[in-house]
Amino acid sequence: MGACQRSYHSAVTEPLTEDELQFLQAALELAREGATDRLIELVAAGLPVNLSSAAGDTLLILAAYHVQADTVRALLAHGADTARINDKGQTALGAAVFRQSAEIVTALLEAGADPALGARSALDVAEVFELPAMTALLTAGPPRS
Repeated sequence: MGACQRSYHSAVTEPLTEDELQFLQAALELAREGATDRLIELVAAGLPVNLSSAAGDTLLILAAYHVQADTVRALLAHGADTARINDKGQTALGAAVFRQSAEIVTALLEAGADPALGARSALDVAEVFELPAMTALLTAGPPRS
């Protein structure tokens, strides 16, 4: 757990140790697996909620892509940024559209996600993969709470 003790909110100027890298990889895996409670414990202990992989995939993007609705909601509740874009120009919203998860798409829209954001926006994903239900969800206007 030594990785949590270092402040990740400031720029890291020294290389991470192998243990720290493994810890961060394990945290990314928690998002993929939907291990919400453990992941949120780490966020509460100082793990950046917008931690991203070498490819720019944030915890939120990974949870959305792997259809982990509870994890997505928990990350959003802890301030995860819906406007983060990975190295391929994709967002969490685009990942949720691709996976056709209306539940996650709705949660992201309610959190302010922009359907037109990114080089491969959620709207583009819905169009390219011919997902009319997702297009309808994205264009329905502001979600009602």
